[in-house]
Amino acid sequence: MGFFELLTDMITDYTLRTVAMGAAVLGIVSGALGAFAVLRKQSLLGDAVSHAALPGIALAFILTRSKAPIVLILGAAVAGWIGTLIVMSVVKSTRIKYDSALGMILSVFFGFGLVLLTFIQKLPDATQAGLDTFLFGQASALLQRDVVTMAILGAIALFAVTLFWKEFKILCFDPSFGGSQGSPIWLLDIILTTLLVIAIVIGLQTVGVVLMSAMVVAPASAARQWTDKLGWMIVLSALFGAIAGVAGAVISSTVPRLPTGPAIVLCISAIVAISLFMSPNRGLFFKWIRERIRSRTLRLQGILSDLYELTEQHQDREHPHSEAVLRTMTPSMADIHGSLRELSRQGLVSEIGDHEWVLTEKGYQEAKRNLSLRGAQ
Repeated sequence: MGFFELLTDMITDYTLRTVAMGAAVLGIVSGALGAFAVLRKQSLLGDAVSHAALPGIALAFILTRSKAPIVLILGAAVAGWIGTLIVMSVVKSTRIKYDSALGMILSVFFGFGLVLLTFIQKLPDATQAGLDTFLFGQASALLQRDVVTMAILGAIALFAVTLFWKEFKILCFDPSFGGSQGSPIWLLDIILTTLLVIAIVIGLQTVGVVLMSAMVVAPASAARQWTDKLGWMIVLSALFGAIAGVAGAVISSTVPRLPTGPAIVLCISAIVAISLFMSPNRGLFFKWIRERIRSRTLRLQGILSDLYELTEQHQDREHPHSEAVLRTMTPSMADIHGSLRELSRQGLVSEIGDHEWVLTEKGYQEAKRNLSLRGAQ
């Protein structure tokens, strides 16, 4: 299937269009809010909230007998919010560390949710529940009204981010300073956590409880490789999330029996891998190139300094020095001849005779400058 055929299907096919739009909304909202979680070293919070939301979904169905997305989302939001408040209270009032508290709440709430799901399956109308789809997601079941609900809740969360932009920046980078200036750090923490809960619960129907944490952490982790500015990081994180959502929906539609949720997670994982290797500032590939260039520069400067020291020992600056002598001065240097050839191409040394070298005037001044700079350091 060609690109234009896929584009046509995304416009004309109701199911693919709905799933792609829902996945894009999920990617934008979770990516933008996930940036704050990653910067605050709360990456596990997404996993804890998504698992804590499961009993809320089950209780919402038990109390209302309704499968309306807004009802189930509200139940998930309340349960996830309560779970995060418990985590924050435990960390604040006890000596239990943050990751330990998250692990406990995740396990307890998720276990309680599974118990409730088992109870629901024994009800007379259990066949109409289908709540187990929230475990792994069922994006193909998204309806247009579901996407509208997700978009409205996501828009509210993003608007709140812009409204508290300065406060959230202080909360991420220097909460102690914010507290000393009179900012309500505890309240801001609750507000930001609540927004993250919203971002998580709107994606449960698409990717499920198990995989939702990836949509919170992965886009922000990829964006962090490309920029050092918070604003650009949030924009890139939202963009990566949207791209992964749409790409996962399209791939899932073209590959038989491939669930949309895992496809989306695989797409965002690919974006993370590309970012880790190819980003200019932090990418492993460019880091390797920079290290090679730095190693080569240091090697050439070392040989240039050795030649300068040998030259200073003779009254005649035109006196040549053999490669063998240079090799004894730097025994760890394997390719002395190749390095001298490189210096010769730069006009810093000149070969006189057979494997004997002398500094040019340019090379002499360059070596002298390097040694003076090294001495100043």
